[in-house]
Amino acid sequence: MANLKKIDDYRWEIPKGYVEGMRVSGIIYSNEKMMQSLEKEQVMKQVANVACLPGIVKHSFAMPDAHWGYGFAIGGVAATDPEQGGVISPGGVGYDINCGIRLLKTNLKTEDIKNKIPALMDALFTNIPCGVGIGGKIKVSPQQEKELLKDGSKWAVKQGYGVEDDIINTEEGGCLQSANPDKVSPRAYERGKNQSGTLGSGNHFLEIQKIDEIYDEQKAKVFGIEKDQITIMIHSGSRGLGHQICDDSLRIMQKVVSKYGIKLPDRQLVSVPIDSPEGKDYFSAMASAANYAWCNRQILMHLVRETFGKFFGKKWQDLGMELIYDVAHNIAKLEKHKVNGKETLLCVHRKGATRAFPPNHPDIPLKYKSIGQPVIIPGDMGRASYLLAGTQKAFEETWGSTCHGAGRTMSRHKAIKIAEGRSIFREMEEKGITVRARNKNTLAEEMSEAYKDINMVVDIVHKAGISQKVAKMKPLGVIKG
Repeated sequence: MANLKKIDDYRWEIPKGYVEGMRVSGIIYSNEKMMQSLEKEQVMKQVANVACLPGIVKHSFAMPDAHWGYGFAIGGVAATDPEQGGVISPGGVGYDINCGIRLLKTNLKTEDIKNKIPALMDALFTNIPCGVGIGGKIKVSPQQEKELLKDGSKWAVKQGYGVEDDIINTEEGGCLQSANPDKVSPRAYERGKNQSGTLGSGNHFLEIQKIDEIYDEQKAKVFGIEKDQITIMIHSGSRGLGHQICDDSLRIMQKVVSKYGIKLPDRQLVSVPIDSPEGKDYFSAMASAANYAWCNRQILMHLVRETFGKFFGKKWQDLGMELIYDVAHNIAKLEKHKVNGKETLLCVHRKGATRAFPPNHPDIPLKYKSIGQPVIIPGDMGRASYLLAGTQKAFEETWGSTCHGAGRTMSRHKAIKIAEGRSIFREMEEKGITVRARNKNTLAEEMSEAYKDINMVVDIVHKAGISQKVAKMKPLGVIKG
């Protein structure tokens, strides 16, 4: 901490020289209280290590939810310039490629479902495949899986698992055009073939929520939400397929990194030039996994709509179950940003970070142009989640990025140990939150104490100006794998 420079109440600078080989400085978004936990988590060292990447531009960033991760801290953001020897790093994307979140609104109010939540959660738990290794209800042939990896959400909608507006309201239209299924290994295909439309385990979840507070009435109106309205949040990713692609790419890059003369302070940051054969192959495979994840969440949303429709005896359209937006958390993308006043194509790594593009940006849906991209920030299962909007300041400072969640404060093993002798299920019920999970250890791993206070995290990014609070959602029912 003594070596850091406090820029203002919500930004801290890690100077060049903190770690040998830093090409740029590091910037952490945090307050004084949260900086203590970031120091324990070795986040500062990881941010400084990332600052050593060849071709990195401006700064290495960390968001207030940052905690230790593989290579990059989870909550890390960095952009590299391909024309300046910029690299791409699987550690800057993560194992769960395009782990992300989507938020649906409904025309239901709390009063409409308050006595029905346990039964509704039972129905969802029956219809939504979740848990370690659990297969999906949507079966695909090898040829269909290739099409799915190429087309993402569009494939699902073509199969009848959604409508055109879902694609419009998904980051990148739910499809990275650079995907090439031929760059995906047979092992990755094998791990992914039965997992389309599955929630998974760990921190993945499905929540029924109510809008608890509105902070910006004008933006809330554009998003189509109001206080006491029921929303549904889905958090999942690319499952075993994405994990295998990351594993495959790390192994390949470790073998070839020496020929590019790249030396980094942490072998977990293994990287290759973006324009190298290995860099292009990873980018194509990573994009395929990202498309798989968007398709996965699209199918999950279809299953949620289907379940709600049967439960309430209405069409999902009559229940107003429209997608507000879907955002990616673990991804690398080629984006245009200004560097020294010049528009430059950069490779932006967001690992445990959310895109937060500003009003009038060409890549956000027309209906949100006036207020900025919807930014969805989930919290832990016992407290709250938030809907925010992207800002021009984020676009100028952090490559249009903000935090992605609460961020862990303890390992899963430690959380299970602390929860010994307690019933997290009963504690949640006492809070008025109905929970369904495959096993009690999952609930222990995901208890509120294992996470930072989401209210503080969101307050930091709001006051720092890299996203603006619109609404706060409280959980009513939660499904965990």
